Amino acid sequence: MRQNPSFTLASEDAVKRVIRENPWATIVSRTDAGELVASHYPVLLEETAEGISLVSHVGRPDEQLHELGQHEVLVIIQGPHGYISPSWYDAKPAVPTWNFVSVHLWGTPEILSDEENLRVLDDLVAHFEQKVPEPRLMNGTPENAAYAARISAGTVGFRLRVDRFVGKDKMSQNRPAETVERIITELDAGSPYADPRLADEMRRARDERTR
Repeated sequence: MRQNPSFTLASEDAVKRVIRENPWATIVSRTDAGELVASHYPVLLEETAEGISLVSHVGRPDEQLHELGQHEVLVIIQGPHGYISPSWYDAKPAVPTWNFVSVHLWGTPEILSDEENLRVLDDLVAHFEQKVPEPRLMNGTPENAAYAARISAGTVGFRLRVDRFVGKDKMSQNRPAETVERIITELDAGSPYADPRLADEMRRARDERTR
């Protein structure tokens, strides 16, 4: 991912925030045969003080396709993104662009034991179910627990301790303040490309720049 000093997301804490808020990940591997393999799974950030660590799982036989644990993988986290029309700028000539926040993370996965994989699956379900009025937890009832233990055999859990990362947070930081405000207004409600989540990301980037 090409970097630009105006848009670089270098803070580990900022990268962790992006992962927490956007847990749907793309996992990319280059196999020993030279093939590129990509899969898509939710990930959880392990809340530790040291570095960035992710846990998740893949369904069998994806672990064989990725040769999981045998070599480095790339995990891509994509945050809010969207089209930015030059009609939202001033009258000067301009071209459209795309605002986005994205993080690339590299590391070699550690394969989890069956017991830890089941715990991670339980944590994943609990993480997302907590917002539901009547959560259906994996271990909420004996029947659910038995079912979860049975189907977990079709998954392979992993932990990825991130060795390095790059992040990009392109939110019109190179535009005048009044232009940024117009873009936020259009994204909030006014345009065919309205996207409140992207508008919120732009507000966050704006506020950080003006502190």
